[in-house]
Amino acid sequence: MHERSSVAELASTLRSGLNRYSPGEKLPSSRTLVERHRVSPVTVSRALAELTAEGLVVTRPGAGAFRAEARPQARPVDTSWQEIALSAEAADDHAPRGVDASGVLATLAEPAPGVIELNGGYLHPSLQPERALAAALARAGRRPGAWGRPPMEGVTELRAWFAREIGGPGGAVAGSDVLVTAGGQSALTAALRALAPPGAPVLVESPTYPGMLAAARASGLRPVPVPMDADGVRTDLLADAFRASGARLFVCQPLFQNPTGAVLAAGRRAEVLRIARAAGAFVVEDDFARRLVHEDAPALPPALIADDPDGTVVHVCSLTKATSPSLRVGALAAHGPVLDRLRAIQVVDSFFVPRPLQEAALELVGSPAWSRHLRAIAHQLAVRRDALATALRLHFGAPEPAGPGPGVQVVPPGGYHFWLRLPDGTDEAALAGAALRAGVAVAPGRPYFAAEPPAPHLRLTFASAAGTAELVEGARRLRTAYEEVPGAGRVHG
Repeated sequence: MHERSSVAELASTLRSGLNRYSPGEKLPSSRTLVERHRVSPVTVSRALAELTAEGLVVTRPGAGAFRAEARPQARPVDTSWQEIALSAEAADDHAPRGVDASGVLATLAEPAPGVIELNGGYLHPSLQPERALAAALARAGRRPGAWGRPPMEGVTELRAWFAREIGGPGGAVAGSDVLVTAGGQSALTAALRALAPPGAPVLVESPTYPGMLAAARASGLRPVPVPMDADGVRTDLLADAFRASGARLFVCQPLFQNPTGAVLAAGRRAEVLRIARAAGAFVVEDDFARRLVHEDAPALPPALIADDPDGTVVHVCSLTKATSPSLRVGALAAHGPVLDRLRAIQVVDSFFVPRPLQEAALELVGSPAWSRHLRAIAHQLAVRRDALATALRLHFGAPEPAGPGPGVQVVPPGGYHFWLRLPDGTDEAALAGAALRAGVAVAPGRPYFAAEPPAPHLRLTFASAAGTAELVEGARRLRTAYEEVPGAGRVHG
């Protein structure tokens, strides 16, 4: 019998027999338990430790183990006053303080055993560079000064590496233009707080990343949606939105946008910058997926900040998506006085990113394993994308966009998700619930919209599942769930 199961069985036996002893009464000795239950002393020790952690047993060195005294009944806590305190707003409050984090939590939650994860926001463990990360962390821990206080802006060598990555061969970004952050979400939050006062409007793509919407609302900002199509944000409507709202900030994901997968068309890149400059506004460029390019992708366009000579763009990027949820190292890049504002916000919020984590990131990206890892995920993401696309085509007639009908509008050459348009009338929340009961987790589209959605959608990811077999099975389970949703529109398949 395995030691772990022996411990669990003995703990269960002892737990069920505790009622034979009065509170404070001594339990049989460890030697007696060893002989009575025919287990090892280690098993007895671990089982007693488990009951001690549960508050059922108290151990006294040299005296033995005793049944714990009955704990007094906890007095009910009346927290009803908090409902008033949390919702009361001053007369000059312009935005509600409540934050809906459901769209973020859906991508962070661990799925139950047996559930296929098509809603995750990170690479499956089999795609993460765990060995390279472990080696990098070990090397970083041995660096002189690795556990000392880092510069507030970040370790100099890491800032220089991010600058080369962001600015490209033209050197559009210097190390002094970069702040190291605790991942992309932290960088986005700092940028929103630095660039817009509470109550201000902020233009966002529609649909867009729910974590950004939640961060904006948590900062007291009012997201104003600007519609997209297959070529990215519609710049004709962007100019109108600036004029109508008076906004001085636009947040976008020009590359492999979440959730649509769209890449901002070449002609629109210059238009976004021109329109923002004319409005006297900043553009926050969330470049979250550049390191998730697929092996069959065409050459990537440079970051918007590389084509921005006027300091319009504040660039956000991160290593997290391409590595591990726990490597929370990212960067903010900007030109001009705005960098001082960003630095001040970050220092007040979190002081600095722990130096060992920065040193580990530097060790990782400077090792031969880094380029091998990027090539490996470029291949695997393309394989998984094609597998899920084929399965969706089989079960839903997608990806085959046909006007307002069902389908996937963009089959992305990078990133890790499909944006599945459902037939009009489909209850996407009911479908997501039915899918979970069928053993597959998907993300309904509603949290991706800042206002009322124009149509029902699901976001389906192909990076979090264990492999292509799970993706194919996940699509089959989703179709089974779809057939069970009352009122769902007809889908070709």
